[in-house]
Amino acid sequence: MVLSRYGGRAPLLAQLVLVLVVGGFLIFVLPAFISDFRQNLLGKIFTFAIIAIGLDLLWGYGGILSLGQGVFFGLGAYSMAMYMKLESSGGQLPDFMVWSGLDSLPWFWEPFRNAWFALPVALIGPGILAFGLGYMVFRSRVKGVYFAIITQALALILSTFFIGQQPYTGGTNGITNFTELFGHNIVRSDTQSLLYTATVVAMLACYLVAWGITRSRFGRLLLALRDDEERVRFTGYDVAIVKAATFGIAGAMAGLAGALFVPQVGIISPANMAVVPSIEMVIWVAVGGRGTLIGAIVGAVAVGLSRSYLSEQFPEFWLFFLGGLFIGAVVLFPNGIVGSLRDGIAWAWRKLGAPESEEEPPRPVAAGTPQPVSQSE
Repeated sequence: MVLSRYGGRAPLLAQLVLVLVVGGFLIFVLPAFISDFRQNLLGKIFTFAIIAIGLDLLWGYGGILSLGQGVFFGLGAYSMAMYMKLESSGGQLPDFMVWSGLDSLPWFWEPFRNAWFALPVALIGPGILAFGLGYMVFRSRVKGVYFAIITQALALILSTFFIGQQPYTGGTNGITNFTELFGHNIVRSDTQSLLYTATVVAMLACYLVAWGITRSRFGRLLLALRDDEERVRFTGYDVAIVKAATFGIAGAMAGLAGALFVPQVGIISPANMAVVPSIEMVIWVAVGGRGTLIGAIVGAVAVGLSRSYLSEQFPEFWLFFLGGLFIGAVVLFPNGIVGSLRDGIAWAWRKLGAPESEEEPPRPVAAGTPQPVSQSE
């Protein structure tokens, strides 16, 4: 979250202080100047930022492009929605099951009566699925565009499957009409404020986790895989495990985002886990600047706020404006917002006549940017 002079290697303590400052501003200061509607909108956008952080770790650092992150987001969201639906139904059969002709709760819904089951499943379930799927695919040495196509196909298959299971998933309409969460009415402004706070804390925690990973030996190995996978394989590392673990972490973050998204929006449907939302998640990272972590947050917030503003000001043409924004960002700022800022600072640094070392001049980069792996490691 800070532009560091020497490769963004800010000490952990400095990162913690900065996260606390940003968190304090977002939680205690910003809500005083915005309406409840805007606060709820920001809460939803910050759930998108959590997905973007995981995807940036996967794509920006690992070079693994996934076009199916909506699947893991949807699974986490459905887990939370199932719990909230049962809580709001007061022990009765959910309405869409009654309309579909069911007379008893399906067996796989029963555990979701308990929050201590639903919440871990929303986080761990998508992570395990992503790790398992990733390991099978990476073990077969599938990579690049072929992996992206597989994840895109997964999003298409699973969203279609959920649509066809009307009695159990609510079909096209999904799961909605729930009002309770842990005994609190989610419509109340104080409850929404607590959900907003929880989302901010989760987003910053995910940032710190991802930042720690990129600064660890695992992060250096992940970067080496992105740059030269065959060389890493020849050194004896199990490439499939490393890539699958990263995919699992990104999947778990997407599941967490889904669990936080549902109570703030009040609905989850198969449309949220389809191909189009998954592609939009990639756009967030591209706009912000992949390989920077902070860029993932910036991209998600920038696209989310732009979508909201354009849809309000130009209700009939906002999609065209948004599409133009994406194209312009890619053409004019191929390194994203944060990446372009980093390059601009590097250019200014050189113009100021910064002293050059014998090996390579220091290059200012955004905190969270991956560093080269030395051959000795």
